[in-house]
Amino acid sequence: MKSSVYIALTCLLLHSCGGHKSSNSEGSSTADATNSEPKQHNISILLDLSNRVDTTSNCANPQHYVRDLEIVKSITSYFISDMKSRGTFNSKGKIKVVFSPLPNDPNVNVIAQKLNVDCSEMNNTQKKEVYDNLTGTFNDNLSKIYKQTLIDKNWIGSDIWRFFKDDIDMCIENDNNYRNTLVIITDGYIYHENTMQNVGNRYSYLSPTLFEKYKLRNNNNWETEIKNSDFGLLVSRNGLSNLEVLVLEVSTCSTNHKTDQDVMKYVLNNWLIEMGITKSAIYFSDLPVYTQKRIGDFLSISL
Repeated sequence: MKSSVYIALTCLLLHSCGGHKSSNSEGSSTADATNSEPKQHNISILLDLSNRVDTTSNCANPQHYVRDLEIVKSITSYFISDMKSRGTFNSKGKIKVVFSPLPNDPNVNVIAQKLNVDCSEMNNTQKKEVYDNLTGTFNDNLSKIYKQTLIDKNWIGSDIWRFFKDDIDMCIENDNNYRNTLVIITDGYIYHENTMQNVGNRYSYLSPTLFEKYKLRNNNNWETEIKNSDFGLLVSRNGLSNLEVLVLEVSTCSTNHKTDQDVMKYVLNNWLIEMGITKSAIYFSDLPVYTQKRIGDFLSISL
């Protein structure tokens, strides 16, 4: 009899402990789900308005400015989908287009001001307007900028290196509730006539003349050449672990120097790593439908 009572009490205690553990486990899961709420997006798009968009000398089909517009459409469409998934009240995302250097044309600068959206400072009515019009607003205004750029033909280059040196902070929110992403649209030939610096075999630009100098063109051992000479881009910043970078449209139209693309991708990747960026992706120019998928995959998966 005593033995039966002892067994019964033991079973009761084990059952109670098991139930208590299950309750704690469910509580932890709920807390984890709450803490894993996706971060708000802070997306910056850096456009290269160099001669890569010149329709008279570029062999791309479709032309690079057309591809650029489709890329921005894909990004704004993703941003809108993210707003929808969160609900208007909870949408505090940010998205903007930036240039380096700023266009000299005052009309272009006025247009560019319309390409900066900060939902964190908006009421629900304003957010609804963003939701309804963001893609159209960005497309219309960017089309005007590209049209004016093609008319002016002032190909001074895109100063991507100096942008990282002096202006990258404009792309970073230190608030942990935000996920900072910079999308760079460039052919990979980084060059600006007013930024020509080098220390040893490190430069503030990447150009065909450098590829010739270091014998990287049509050389199957180009990677070895780069490693042996420590050729690359000067590192002007570090500690950028809270920034994700997606580089699109790296390309060369020269059928004689197709390895330029591989060299640029390799050098750019090393540069981003040396600045402390832990998540990045670099893609060659492709049809918009394939680029769109890459954009969606990159933006939907956080660190």
